[in-house]
Amino acid sequence: MYRKYFIACLFSLITTVVYGQKRDIHILAVNDVHANLESMPCLIGIIDSLRTLYPSLLVFSAGDNRTGDPINDKYTPSGYPMVALMNLAGFHASALGNHEFDDFSLPRLCGLSAFRYICANIEADDSLGVSTVPYQLFDVDGLKVGVVGVIQVNRRGTPDAHPDVLKGFHFTSPFEAASRHRWLSQKCDATILLSHTGYKEDIKIAEESPWLDVIIGGHSHRQLAETEPLHNGVLITQNRNLLGRTVHITLTVDRGHVVSKKAEYILIGRYTRRNKVAETMVKTFTEDPYFKRVLARAEKPFRTREELGAMVCDALMNETGADVAIMNYKGIRIRRLDAGDISIRDALEIDPYGSQAVTMTMKGDELEQFIITYGQMNTYKFPHLGGLQADLTLEKKGSNDITKVKLMAADGSRFDRKRNYRVVTNSYVVATYKGNLTLRPTILNTTTSEIIMRYLQQQGTVSYQGKSRLNYLLP
Repeated sequence: MYRKYFIACLFSLITTVVYGQKRDIHILAVNDVHANLESMPCLIGIIDSLRTLYPSLLVFSAGDNRTGDPINDKYTPSGYPMVALMNLAGFHASALGNHEFDDFSLPRLCGLSAFRYICANIEADDSLGVSTVPYQLFDVDGLKVGVVGVIQVNRRGTPDAHPDVLKGFHFTSPFEAASRHRWLSQKCDATILLSHTGYKEDIKIAEESPWLDVIIGGHSHRQLAETEPLHNGVLITQNRNLLGRTVHITLTVDRGHVVSKKAEYILIGRYTRRNKVAETMVKTFTEDPYFKRVLARAEKPFRTREELGAMVCDALMNETGADVAIMNYKGIRIRRLDAGDISIRDALEIDPYGSQAVTMTMKGDELEQFIITYGQMNTYKFPHLGGLQADLTLEKKGSNDITKVKLMAADGSRFDRKRNYRVVTNSYVVATYKGNLTLRPTILNTTTSEIIMRYLQQQGTVSYQGKSRLNYLLP
């Protein structure tokens, strides 16, 4: 009897020592990498260093791993270089970002990735061959970590991607999807949401789901800081895009509950230790001479997205002879371009999406309505223009909301609402237009990025500094 009592006491003591102590879970997270291959050796160097301290380190992405570097996006299969580097880094999981669907690449990426894509608000037709999971459980030295994922859904009920690449996919509300997985918090020592919905939406999810411990966010490219307050008790993290920073998250668990949460943001570019294998892989991927071929020379740097948009619209008009060009605002992927040689790689970074060029004929009043409706009275939505100018009156200084739009001809003269205009744009603009489009556009047998490259080669030298066609005015 005394022997049984002694064994019971010993077991109780061991249980108290092992399970009564506070223990840490360490996580490294990135978001919106957008195929920044050159920064991956530094990131993997950071991961290697942290793993020497924390062997059970979890590594996650909040989505948009691809689309940005043509070395990655034009590779065969598309997106493979980034996935290969993430496999080398030992990523445990990734959320689905809206750009994971670009170039119909998601089925291939699922098969190539050594980690799972987690998304609770997506269903895919079996014929697509897409393998995702709504949640995943991880064991960290005996602690159970539950991870659920969600992707943003816009007013059309889909992520912000070309409708053509979303055929066969079905999406539900990310808020409802997160709520359905509350049970994870009852089964796990820590519960994490990989969210590609944007910072404001992450706050809403935190308000509705205080059972979450951490939301690792993406999509809005917002750089948060270590001073970011908890939202309804939930820690929210997010970095700007292109791997400027990564975040090291430490969760302290005591008796099955997270009692402390800390985020440390690490500047990747300042880290001197680079993973040598990753360096060799990046060098191998980037050696293709095709992407280095020079198309033209920029006499002065492009300092804004609007200047690049003006050049792209001129290229579209030059190719098609159209009177007006319309390019979606974020169809211009980069915000600036240095003076000097412009290579094929540069041109594909300006417009990496491969959308088809389309033309249509529109009467002036219909064209005006098309532009204003597409612009959604917001500076982040209003399209780049060629053959026209637009005065955009802002609600107030620093605001992105537009209260008035005035279209003018390219020379500043009055816009003719009765004239017929030949318009060139891209297939994404037509597919995502929210108004009624009575005309059937003519799809050209070329992409807008191909048109840009031909235009640069024809011009030889270009200079667009100060040539924005969008004029922002205060009331």
